[in-house]
Parts: sequence; C-alpha cells; structure tokens
Amino acid sequence: MASCCSADLSAVPLVALNVTIRKKLSLYLNPRTVVAADWTMVAEAMGFSYLEIINYQQVPNPTKRVLDDWQASSSEATVGKLLSILEEVERNDVVEDLRPLMEEDVRKYYESLKKSAVRPLQVPEVDSCIPRTPQGSGLTLEDNLNGSPELFDAFICYCKTDIAFVHEMIRELEQTDYRLKLCVFDRNVLPGSCVWTITSELIEKRCKRMVVVISDEYIESDACDFQTKFALSLSPGARTKRLIPVVYKSMTKQFPRILSFLTICDYTNPYTQTWFWERLAKALSLP
Repeated sequence: MASCCSADLSAVPLVALNVTIRKKLSLYLNPRTVVAADWTMVAEAMGFSYLEIINYQQVPNPTKRVLDDWQASSSEATVGKLLSILEEVERNDVVEDLRPLMEEDVRKYYESLKKSAVRPLQVPEVDSCIPRTPQGSGLTLEDNLNGSPELFDAFICYCKTDIAFVHEMIRELEQTDYRLKLCVFDRNVLPGSCVWTITSELIEKRCKRMVVVISDEYIESDACDFQTKFALSLSPGARTKRLIPVVYKSMTKQFPRILSFLTICDYTNPYTQTWFWERLAKALSLP
C-alpha cells in the first residue's frame, strides 16, 4: 500500500471498511477482559455516553452496533480516527493486525469511486466539468438565474429499471396533500451537464434528504453506487439530509451493507404497506 494512502486515512469515511474488517474488530473487542481494552472503552473514546454503552450491552454484537451508530452520527467517523482511538486505548495489537487490511479497503474504496466517475473523454471547451454554482448557470428546469436556485425535499437515487416506482412516488408525494418536491434526475436536470458534478451538487446543496430505491438492479448500478457513497461521505454537519432506503419489490441479492445501519421503508411488507407513503412523507418533511 502506498504511503500516500496511509496519510489520507483521517479523511476516509468509515463506510470504506468492509464487513470482514468489522467482523475482525468484533472478534477482538467484544470479549470483556481485564487485561485489554474492549468495545466499551472504544465506545467511550468515540463519545458515547454511559447510558448508551449500557444499552449496547444488550445487543448480540456491540462492536458492530457501536461502529454503525458512530458512522451514522459523527463527522469524526473516519478510518484514521478509528485507528487513533485503538491506539489511545492501547489496543496496538488490533492496529498492527488490521491496519494493512484497512489500507487495502481504502484503496478499493477510492478505486470504486473512480470507477463510478469514469466517463467518455470530452473536449474541455465542450464539457469541462468544473464545479458550477447556481449563479453561474442553471442546473434544473426551474432554476432562476437571477434569483435563488431550485431546492428540493429529496434527491431520488434510483436505477433506470425502477422508474415505474419512481413515477408512483411522484404521484403519491408530489401530487397529493403532501406536496413534496422531489429531484428526479431524468426529469429535473437540464441536458448537457456533467453528470457526476451536477449530481454531487444536487445531493449536497439542493436536497434536504436522499431516498435510495433499493433493488437488485440498484446494486449493479455504478451511478447509484456513486450517489450513495457520495451522500454517506458528507459530514453530518453538511448532511442535514439523511438517507432513507426504500425497498419496493422482493430481492434476490443481499441488501447493501453500507446502508444496513439505516431503518428501511419497506413497501413489500403487507402489514405496514398501508402506512408506507405517510411514513415516507413525514420522514421527508422533517426540518
């Protein structure tokens, strides 16, 4: 692993660590011993309160739960900070064993982001993909170049094959008393823009929330993978929006690990389907 990647660990979000690393951390930290720091000391160093730690004792895998909750709630949840905490509680054995594997995960994480952003080469004068501001040019159909940019309640991350459900979402959330405003890329974004730059700006600056439509096709989509990882990489301060995974049909593939710490809005459950749109609408309406 190149030293440059090692130096960047403090800027790498915890989501970069795969399930194998998390399982190994659990094997190291779950056992309560008097000779080495366990998950409780790690959780305390992460900023969790005494009562929170007591509650974590009730779950089957407290280390996993602590990592998931830290990842979801703290802007400090990075690979570098995790290593620093392990050193702080004197678990250098864990650092020595897992750091090379973490650095390999980081390498794969960056490769995945680069792969998602691959696009045909364009002449700079035609499409430079320089980050564009709302004042510089319009991004969406309703942008007012002389006024405020168009804002949305939620960015909808979806695969093209799931567009029928997105249309249903538009009918249920926009064309009813909920009157929410959704950002649907194929409907709202002006053609001719650099996809990755505009998508990033919409998620970070224009939308309060992000709805992720989960399906087997979503899991195979590089564009959806990029959008989800970009949203997760934002610090909680920049991410007043939160991600809301939506499952609307049965799946054969495993649910995405990077979203497993979030509560799912499940349209396939017949017992909760009656309240599906109301729950989703209220979640998107939160300030």
